[in-house]
Amino acid sequence: METSPAIFEIMDLSVGYEIEGGLLPAVRKATLAIRQKECFGIVGESGSGKTTLAMGSINSAGANGKILGGSSRLHGTQLTGLRRRQMRRIWGSRIAVVSQNPATALNPSLRIGRQLSEVAERHLRLSRAQAGEKAREMLARVAMPDPAEIMQRYPHQLSGGMLQRCAIAMALIAGPELLILDEPTTALDVTTQAVVLDLIARLKSELDSSILYITHDLAVVSKICDRVGVMYAGQFCEQADVRDIYHAPLHPYTLGLLGSVPRFDPRGGKRRLTGIPGLVPRLDELPRGCIFAPRCPFVQDRCRSAPPPLREVRPGHFSACYRWEELPTAADYIRSAAQIPLHREERPEVLRVEELAKSFPAADTLFGRGDPARRIRAVDGVTLWVRRGNTLGVVGESGCGKTTMVRAIAGLAPRTSGDLVLNAAPLEASVQRRPRAVLKQLQMVFQNPDASLNPRHTVGRAIARPLRLLAGLSRREARARVPGLLDSVNLPASFSRRLPETLSGGEKQRAAIARAVIARPQLLLADEPTGNVDPNLGQRLLRLFIELNRLGTSVVIATHDIALMDEYDARRLVLHEGRLHVYD
Repeated sequence: METSPAIFEIMDLSVGYEIEGGLLPAVRKATLAIRQKECFGIVGESGSGKTTLAMGSINSAGANGKILGGSSRLHGTQLTGLRRRQMRRIWGSRIAVVSQNPATALNPSLRIGRQLSEVAERHLRLSRAQAGEKAREMLARVAMPDPAEIMQRYPHQLSGGMLQRCAIAMALIAGPELLILDEPTTALDVTTQAVVLDLIARLKSELDSSILYITHDLAVVSKICDRVGVMYAGQFCEQADVRDIYHAPLHPYTLGLLGSVPRFDPRGGKRRLTGIPGLVPRLDELPRGCIFAPRCPFVQDRCRSAPPPLREVRPGHFSACYRWEELPTAADYIRSAAQIPLHREERPEVLRVEELAKSFPAADTLFGRGDPARRIRAVDGVTLWVRRGNTLGVVGESGCGKTTMVRAIAGLAPRTSGDLVLNAAPLEASVQRRPRAVLKQLQMVFQNPDASLNPRHTVGRAIARPLRLLAGLSRREARARVPGLLDSVNLPASFSRRLPETLSGGEKQRAAIARAVIARPQLLLADEPTGNVDPNLGQRLLRLFIELNRLGTSVVIATHDIALMDEYDARRLVLHEGRLHVYD
């Protein structure tokens, strides 16, 4: 067992947020240690406190974040308590962060090469020429094709996977002692995700940096991490070697997470899913005893009376469960689960798409270079149909045309050619030309929920707005429907008074879905609706879509997750380079 000293340590750290109602304790008494060249993974559902713990430990919890207790140390340097001016000398040099959305780290108005060079100039004190060479070397190191050409491009000219590799290169350019990876592959398709994960695994063996890897994807953890901490509602419930987490978990919450991970079976078999009933508790309404007790299938009276401490129950294996010795194995627990039901009865068509095509100018023509007549066909002659109350899955890797196709149907990217028919009536190409009656029938859920939620409006106001605009309800009538709809997407009614910035990514996605379905559309277009949420919440959203099917709403889901659609067992088509290849 590894006995080298820890490079990065978090000791009994508690982090809270100052909100209108007072102080919200988001993370409570968290402890972990990461050794040199070791990767420690933090997993848990959306809202569990994973990112808050990581950012709080490096004094970057945000304007309303506050350290309530505990400490963190990097190579003996006490981080908690340092002023922002002191931390600026550490951020980017000794500590680097790669976020889920690489666009947040990259300036859209600067070329890639200039952005990476600036980091080298600032932290390594290199000349501009030396920094440029260092940037090129780092792009080559992260397996970027033609680094010299990439350095001349702007962020919008690169794919998601290339942007993420640029963000990783930028984070590593100064040789940090600690690298924090916050969901770096969640929004990528499975092919690109595999490339980035292979890159991280290779860099892990080459670099001396310690890695803190935040994810809700347990499959990723098995490929990258050495040890894992499972977080729930702001505290650790289990920590162990990654092999023990997978094969011998000692907490019911970990069992539930393992049972929520969909796996694709090429032989056509179905792996039954368990999921986890109930919701992560509100941080201002935590249970008295074990915080997982309200959702735990193994709960006893003593679990509700006093919280079990996180203790070492086996060498190197920590669990916060009274019944850890009695738990079944992961395989036995998953085997006992029920399968998602299948509904495939033939019904009337709601949507028909005939020879849909959408093209864009080639990237180099946008800046006056190349042939202005040259265009890229993102969607090339796609024909499909969707029946009432059924779901169609559109599957493919990044850049295959899924999002463009869905946006063309929604009228957000007017089609170049082809016909769209909704309920036997032709659809106008642009959403601006569609009457309100059609807008009510067709709604869209975006991969990024921030595209649907105004940051200055409360969640309740955002959800009620479609009822006022599309259904003609009064402000009072629309607001009266909001609590019931929030409950249908497993959000407390009190969330109607909160601003989007106070919600986790998964909570915002549920609010965006509530906004899309409140007017009871006949067709819902969902672009990667589970791309930014944990597997358990992904299962909940799938069940919500199944319930919408039962109520008569048809759903089109664009996703890169073949396993997800395999578990759903919906009709599906596969897109590749804009063309339809498989229609099941």
